[in-house]
Amino acid sequence: MVKTWVLLRGLTREQAHWGDFAQTLAQSMPGTRVVTVDLPGAGQLRHQTCPLRVEHMVQACREQLAEANAQAPYALLGLSLGGMVAAAWSRAWPQELAALVLVNTSMRPYSPPGRRLRVQLWPQLLRLLASDQGAEAAILHLTSSSPERHTHVLACWQAVRESRPVSRANALRQLLAAARYRWSGPPPALPVLLARSLGDALVSPECSSLIASAWGAELISHPNAGHDLPLDDGPWLAQQVAAWSATQLPTKRLR
Repeated sequence: MVKTWVLLRGLTREQAHWGDFAQTLAQSMPGTRVVTVDLPGAGQLRHQTCPLRVEHMVQACREQLAEANAQAPYALLGLSLGGMVAAAWSRAWPQELAALVLVNTSMRPYSPPGRRLRVQLWPQLLRLLASDQGAEAAILHLTSSSPERHTHVLACWQAVRESRPVSRANALRQLLAAARYRWSGPPPALPVLLARSLGDALVSPECSSLIASAWGAELISHPNAGHDLPLDDGPWLAQQVAAWSATQLPTKRLR
């Protein structure tokens, strides 16, 4: 059976931004270990130079799992940019993986740039990358459909920004890598679940549905959550993933 679920965050985010979702997911699947890792340029890897290609971020994640003595096969849950990294992982090392859950992600060739990151938000996003003042509050409003419910996370997010800041250069490199990422070839040869938030103001929910259609994957939709679905409704996402994995993943460990 799957021993380890691995959580991959998005643009300029790190392990701490999962909040209590890792614990919520673990509780929904007793006996499963949930591990969070950082992308190059963020969190514990903030001093690394972020690669300009999503495919080149995967090795850093694999190394963190080796250091944590995590057992394969892994199931990957990636949010936004983390979903692209999960997809790239499935191309490079499919033998390590048992399943993918891609949350509010996007990629070429399935969606044009204006859907992958809503055009009207580009100036605001670039300003956020260039300034620290009020950035976390602005990010909360961009990624949550009900930011007034999550004001308690702002202190945590601000503390993370102050103690483990992502450099502007690495933030721009992550953004460029995400914009350039393109899937090619057949769909992943493993179970895939696409999860989208219909209240996502950052990335069009249509991006997830187009990937699901092209890959023949299952698609689930939250009726009102924002881009940060684990923040807006982590229990719902954990329950959906647990129910899906119970029907899709083998009961015996893969070899």
